[in-house]
Amino acid sequence: MHPRSFLYGVVAGAVTVGLVLAGTSCQSDAKDKSSKGAAGGGAKAAPGGATQSSEELDAPLAKVDDVVITVGEFQDQLARQSPYIRARYTSLEQKKEFLDSLVRFEVLAKEAQRRGLDKDPEVIRTMKSVMVQKLMREEFDKEVPPDAVSDAEMQAYYDANVKEYVKPAEVRASAIIVKSKAIADKIATEAQGDAGKTNKAFRDLVQKYTTDEDTKVRGGDLRYFAKDTKEVPKAVVDAAFALPRNGDVSAAIDAGDGKFYVIKITGKKNASTRTFDDVKQQIRNKLHREKRVTAQEDFVTKLKAAAHVEVNEANLAKVRIDTSGAGATADPHDHSMP
Repeated sequence: MHPRSFLYGVVAGAVTVGLVLAGTSCQSDAKDKSSKGAAGGGAKAAPGGATQSSEELDAPLAKVDDVVITVGEFQDQLARQSPYIRARYTSLEQKKEFLDSLVRFEVLAKEAQRRGLDKDPEVIRTMKSVMVQKLMREEFDKEVPPDAVSDAEMQAYYDANVKEYVKPAEVRASAIIVKSKAIADKIATEAQGDAGKTNKAFRDLVQKYTTDEDTKVRGGDLRYFAKDTKEVPKAVVDAAFALPRNGDVSAAIDAGDGKFYVIKITGKKNASTRTFDDVKQQIRNKLHREKRVTAQEDFVTKLKAAAHVEVNEANLAKVRIDTSGAGATADPHDHSMP
């Protein structure tokens, strides 16, 4: 990537969206596309399905010093925008507005380059990042296309990992929580009678007796939970799953943390297994990611073997890390990062 081409992309990001909509150099990337179209038989498919000749695509619209903005470049830059944005540039006046944004972009890029910003360390680092992203995208979009994962591979993965797609049984309960077993016994007797017969009646008992403010505001609702939950005390979980029917009320339960529960079952869900068709796309995405990561690691390993790489780990002790929260968050596995 030419530094000038990259610089245009950097400047574009710094200019108001309404003025500059282009993401990279008109002369570089966009011209690439139009010339490819011209090379492929001298014509290119235009927006709307029509065909344009290379002469039409190369027709100049504006010139900024030695940079020529052509019809093809204009179309390619506009094609980068969302359909919503493109719909705003259909009239001649609107096209003039977009052309003006491209001219302004080139003028600003020229000035940035005149000031030597193409040699700025931050710009150079960002240029390397963009180049690596483009390299990885171009290399692995071809090597590991979306259809690189076969139905047989997906089915084999599903069969070997079907437990991942089993949703365990769950129960929902509401709870009255107190700090005395004697009080809990009294509440249980009351709740097992008419006073706790309906869910509303039980919620009224929650408001009357519970000492736990977090669950009180929810009417005692503990929401749905499975047997392996860590959100509800184990003794309460065991008691909830032991109650067979919706509406059943427990005896006093010693949670083991100084609290005593009386619970009412308000819902039950049986265990279920998601079918292969349910998770097929999810599996495809997972296996495709894994294939892509493997291919990328192999690619980088070969490049490192061919390069002269020296690492001095002893000097890592001299590296100081700012943990104050300032700075961007980077993925250590992102090959575009240094």
